[in-house]
Amino acid sequence: MPKTHVKKTIVIDAPAHRVFSIINDFHHWTIWSPWLVAEPESEVKVREDGKFYEWEGKRVGAGEMTIINEDPDKLVDIDLTFLKPWKSTAKVKFILQPEGQKTKTSWIMDSSLPFFMFWMKKSMEAFIGADFDRGLKMLKEYVEIGKVNSKLEFKGVSQHAGGKYFGIKKDTTVDNLQSMETDFGKLGEYLKSNNITPSAPLFSIYHKWDMVKGQVSYTAAVPVEEIPSNLPSEFVQGEIPASKIYTLRHVGSYDHLGNAWTTMYMMHRNKEFKPLKNVHPYEMYLNMPGEVPDEKLMTDIVFAIKE
Repeated sequence: MPKTHVKKTIVIDAPAHRVFSIINDFHHWTIWSPWLVAEPESEVKVREDGKFYEWEGKRVGAGEMTIINEDPDKLVDIDLTFLKPWKSTAKVKFILQPEGQKTKTSWIMDSSLPFFMFWMKKSMEAFIGADFDRGLKMLKEYVEIGKVNSKLEFKGVSQHAGGKYFGIKKDTTVDNLQSMETDFGKLGEYLKSNNITPSAPLFSIYHKWDMVKGQVSYTAAVPVEEIPSNLPSEFVQGEIPASKIYTLRHVGSYDHLGNAWTTMYMMHRNKEFKPLKNVHPYEMYLNMPGEVPDEKLMTDIVFAIKE
């Protein structure tokens, strides 16, 4: 059976005993779980001592975890059993390493796939790694400030009238997505110098997102009633067709936007809607950093769907 190994690490601005006290008590996990955020109505049961945890949901499947070993402020070992969508087991551990007053926190999982899924090894490691990254970011925030600033609002199905846009299209890596800030800066300068007002909030279209290779193709876009005649050569233009859409709103820091995108793909896999393949999904920024605190940023993730 193909073996899988995932390890992700983050530095938390808190001493190891504080991080350990949250990791080794499953009562805390519902707050920072990278999976339950997608389905908060999932059924979760935690044993009184906080060492056993079981869950079941339509999107997140079913399973259970048991803490089998602890080395205070250093290590937590967990046995993980998946029951749905297929049965498998995994060994999970957290390793804590003090770095001054901070704690280097590593989340590790070793498992194996059913033999008939050997071809998904790299994809599964990439997807689980992304989940661990999201979870560690939420764990860090929970430990440091006592809460996680990431909330999902399921806005549901509506009709979108479509519209024109111009923007900057770029092929880059997932690790270099901060380049989008520069692109929106260029677009903002153009809008200001030409006295153009967008017809709706700015948005980003994601044409391609390859988790395994870490590559992404996007367009930082400005919606307009009419395309200006003096667009710079580096700008592109396009049109989003009228269609039915499903909207999921994320409220909170952009650091946690992956929670919303992952939830949408989980809903798709769960056949809660069928995306239109020829219309790429996008995220719309209803307010902007600097206008409101990060915990109040509102971003709509939008998928065009079939009737």
